[in-house]
Amino acid sequence: MALDALCLAAALREVREAVLGGRIDKIAQPGPHDVVLSVRGNTGNVKVFLSADPAHPRLHLTTLERENPASPPLFCILLRKHLSGARILSIEQPYMERTVTIALEATNELGDKVSRTLVLEAMGRHADLLLLDGEGRIIDCTRKVEGDLASGTRQLLPGLFYRAPEPRFGIPPLLERELRFRGEEGELSGAIQTMWDAVKEYPSTPVMLVRDGKPVDFSFLPILQYGPQTESREYPSFGALLDEFYAAKEQTERVRRRGDDLLRTVRSARERTARKLENQRLELMATQDRERLRELGDILTTNLHLLERGRSTVKLQDYYDPDMCEVEIRLDPLLSPQQNAARYYKDYNKAKNAEAALTVQIEKGEGDLAYLDSVLEALTLAEGERDIQEIRQELTDSGYLKKKGGKGKEKRVAGKTMEFRTDGGLRVSVGKNNTQNDQLTAKRAGKWDWWFHTQKIHGSHVILWTEGGEPDEVSVAQAAVLAAWFSQGREAGKVPVDYTQVRYVKKPAGAKPGMVVYTTYQTMMAEPDEDLVKRLRVK
Repeated sequence: MALDALCLAAALREVREAVLGGRIDKIAQPGPHDVVLSVRGNTGNVKVFLSADPAHPRLHLTTLERENPASPPLFCILLRKHLSGARILSIEQPYMERTVTIALEATNELGDKVSRTLVLEAMGRHADLLLLDGEGRIIDCTRKVEGDLASGTRQLLPGLFYRAPEPRFGIPPLLERELRFRGEEGELSGAIQTMWDAVKEYPSTPVMLVRDGKPVDFSFLPILQYGPQTESREYPSFGALLDEFYAAKEQTERVRRRGDDLLRTVRSARERTARKLENQRLELMATQDRERLRELGDILTTNLHLLERGRSTVKLQDYYDPDMCEVEIRLDPLLSPQQNAARYYKDYNKAKNAEAALTVQIEKGEGDLAYLDSVLEALTLAEGERDIQEIRQELTDSGYLKKKGGKGKEKRVAGKTMEFRTDGGLRVSVGKNNTQNDQLTAKRAGKWDWWFHTQKIHGSHVILWTEGGEPDEVSVAQAAVLAAWFSQGREAGKVPVDYTQVRYVKKPAGAKPGMVVYTTYQTMMAEPDEDLVKRLRVK
């Protein structure tokens, strides 16, 4: 659901109370359309989140920690230049519009006080975030628009005077249905005006609507139109509600965008590997009949005196057949009888050698396919840019991606494993990709810690840290559930999970990232449990 004008007004009331008169301390841009302002406000340090993302534009207080790119985008650099230390003078929203204007007092390079304005147009696919100078000219914006005189589309380009969008007053569908449900059969504009005045003046009741355990909508007042199948959850603030409502969606979309090119590369490599492997298996099947080639060569050699050059086939008695029936043998009319027999022996030796070579190639291809499957699984677990970059580095080191040109050593990143705490009080670490799996199992874990992994399917390495002690049964069972959840068996019922002490897990020389062998293990059946995973997660 998009943030409607009334919910935006309720969120802005919280923002005004916290930041009016405060100063912008830090500016970050975690996404191409998102900006976070750290403000020293009236009640302490707070963060204001502004998003011009077409999928979910909004403005509200936030407590979420968002991952920032290694190098700040140009728009972020520009905001820091103009707004660092700026004082927030006012935050205005036109009646029932999704446009917010933040007036600021900033200091220029000469130390003079200047006016600056941030404008958020939170209007779906037309969403934009603009920085204006004291005269109302656009300094820069996240979405530049060339404009169209024929259609009347506004131009939004640096250097032009900013022109506010035409009013688009409309009643949110959810609210209109709710008013009808409550018996408001007459003109709705009066009711809307009353609500507008109320949300700007008094605290609202942020409500999230949850159906089948998933958030589906939200509002600034209790919603009565749905039956018992829809749960209404109240929140202490709109900032908290919007953080939770959009967090998972944003994270998924952000990682998807950043990992799309990588996903396409891995899928393409997997398809090529799978096709090559299938062809090699067909070739290997063909070599299984090589003994017959030798037998036909023997039959031709025995009957050379009966053969004549120029024939394309010959029928001879097959003394390898128990019934001594005749067999028709194809010949090359351009070859002599001796050469035709030699060709069958040559094909026999070629097939014999091919079997050995194909067996090695197929084994390597199966390893490559398994590795690429593990990378695809890791991409589903990526939680941020660092995780994507770590997988990119791994693929580069493995030869699947070309190294970037340029001088100097490329800066490497290290992502963080997922951390959990069992009900028995023990810490559990889960790798999100092969690099983290190797680090966990081969370098970080002690030999007395316990290692968990789903049996014969791709999944994360899971380490139960025992600190040299004996783990309790609850912790072991919950670690197995984590291994089941962070694997390809997540959508299955119960999944077999192998577990053993780390001392029994070895990485063979030359093995691909994340690949290990283990001995002296036990197996238990574990059922993936999302609620348990969420409850045990350590933020």
